[in-house]
Amino acid sequence: MLSVAQGRVALVTGANKGIGFEIARKLGEHRVAVLVGARSADRGERAAAALRDEGIAATALRLDVTDEMSVRRAARRIDGEFGLLDVLVNNAGVAYDLDTDGSVPPLELVRATFETNVFGLISVTRAMLPLLERSAAPRVVNLSSRRGSIAEAALRPPPGPEPMAYFASKAAVNAVTVAFAKRLAPHGGKVNAVAPGRCATDMTGNQGPRSAADGARIAVAMAMLGDDGLTGAFLSDDGAVAW
Repeated sequence: MLSVAQGRVALVTGANKGIGFEIARKLGEHRVAVLVGARSADRGERAAAALRDEGIAATALRLDVTDEMSVRRAARRIDGEFGLLDVLVNNAGVAYDLDTDGSVPPLELVRATFETNVFGLISVTRAMLPLLERSAAPRVVNLSSRRGSIAEAALRPPPGPEPMAYFASKAAVNAVTVAFAKRLAPHGGKVNAVAPGRCATDMTGNQGPRSAADGARIAVAMAMLGDDGLTGAFLSDDGAVAW
């Protein structure tokens, strides 16, 4: 069991691999005690053990963002062991139509995409709100994408592939980010959406100009944001992204 005395406490969803794992690693390097959220207890424990081998205070937390009971159990465990949560990074996500040919996806695929990317994010954040409100400086970071920018999508000339399910889900993430930013503002909270860029991870078939560590940078920066930092913003390494 981790100790609050070690510093701030962070939960990263989908942290057993890819960008989520790198976010957990970088937060740990800032001496943040990290809860490695993962659907699989075994994969979560392997990831947490790897981080502990690097001297990072990490523990696995089984968490399926699409399972309300799993989310509630995770919140109860954090409450029992720590009593609060300082940082929540909503990293878990899916991209079933990322490399689409431009066709309209089946409705079942759209629903499945929203189930994880939007409803799961809302479920986890809602469950963690009482714990975040006990923090002196709560921070929530939502992993979005430039594909979620309606302004940028509108400027792309037709014809061209547009991953409708993923695009719409990340645009919804941006809207939810603004809503939660207003909800946590009275508690000194900062809630921001970040675009990590196209990184070489399982989601992209390990194709992309950026590494998972590159993609983690902006999320960690927002997780460690000072009291004078932005909230309700959509950001990449290059600055603000158009909504």
